[in-house]
Amino acid sequence: MEVLKVFSNNTKKRRKNLNMSQEQLAEASGLHQTYISDLERGLKNPSLKTMVKIANALDTTVPELLEEQ
Repeated sequence: MEVLKVFSNNTKKRRKNLNMSQEQLAEASGLHQTYISDLERGLKNPSLKTMVKIANALDTTVPELLEEQ
């Protein structure tokens, strides 16, 4: 599977497992809610810095978000 799709799917799955809204994830990561939505739909290609922000907000690691399941 394409790495961007893996990251998108894992981000959305982790966020939902934490009962977190896109708005809450955006606030916790310092990103805009629209950007989070675009990431989860695979429309944006995040930088490494952005992936770290999201991983931290989701209390996980970048490698875990990139792991194909």
